[in-house]
Amino acid sequence: MNEAPAAQPPRLLDRVAAKMRMLHYSIRTEQAYLDWIRRFILHHNKRHPRDMGALEIEAFLSHLAVDGQVAASTQNQAFSALLFLYQKVLDIELPRINALRARRPKRLPVVLTVQEVRDVLAELDGIARLMAELLYGSGLRLLECCRLRVKDVDLARKQLTVREGKGDKDRAVPLPQRAAGRLREQVERVAALHRNDRRAGHGRVWLPEALSRKYPNADRELGWQFLFPSSRLSTDPRSADGILRRHHIHESLLQKRVRAAVVAARITKRVSCHTFRHSFATHLLEAGHDIRTVQELLGHADVSTTMIYTHVLERGPSGVQSPLDRL
Repeated sequence: MNEAPAAQPPRLLDRVAAKMRMLHYSIRTEQAYLDWIRRFILHHNKRHPRDMGALEIEAFLSHLAVDGQVAASTQNQAFSALLFLYQKVLDIELPRINALRARRPKRLPVVLTVQEVRDVLAELDGIARLMAELLYGSGLRLLECCRLRVKDVDLARKQLTVREGKGDKDRAVPLPQRAAGRLREQVERVAALHRNDRRAGHGRVWLPEALSRKYPNADRELGWQFLFPSSRLSTDPRSADGILRRHHIHESLLQKRVRAAVVAARITKRVSCHTFRHSFATHLLEAGHDIRTVQELLGHADVSTTMIYTHVLERGPSGVQSPLDRL
């Protein structure tokens, strides 16, 4: 009688992905880490990471800084991916890494005036207008806005709940009353779309793994549906059986609309979706709100991160009279 062939051990990258899912890392972080580990292995002629160590990591990170001229945040992400590989997957403790580090530039955030915000919003309509209003009116990051669920909108209490924001933290932010009517209409549109999906045998949405285990039917409930859903169903990349779900709208759609609106408004500043968040913080401080409140609304872990907005207030450089004007 022939013996069954021994099962092959999982590939290294499969082990990394499995470990990240067990620790509830986001799909984007998983994809980024896998890409950096793959590039690290290829850079060293496909040697197995277990046969390499601190010297090879230092060489790779220095290569990114010198030859690749990557930003400091990019190099830090690559370093985090390799630390995860060695510490969490290979169970190898690394000595101090002394790679040449990319410089983190010190730049002030781009901030729009109130009139410039009006001008950009005037060039937007529909879902793009509503999302941009939430970026500015609630200080949301772009992905935080895309990932809002129906249950995160509390019209009665006039607030939005941002769940699993940066640093895996929840926070409450103000719901702009000027957008309340359109938010109510958006919830009604999502409800109608969800009913149609359920009639067609779909109506499921992605949930964090711990929640999907605790509430196995929650992915079919209206409250968990994304507030800004995609126009089409897609296959869940993490599902083994190819489940069709309706994910949230892709952030690139709003990015393109905002870029076009900035051009149409004839604004020459380098504006992105994140500029609305910068403007939210700056305008709150200009209105007299204390910096601790603004820190909480932005979800900053350290107030020093919020302090950067004090450098772009009107009472900063623009509030100082130039000596030339006294001649």
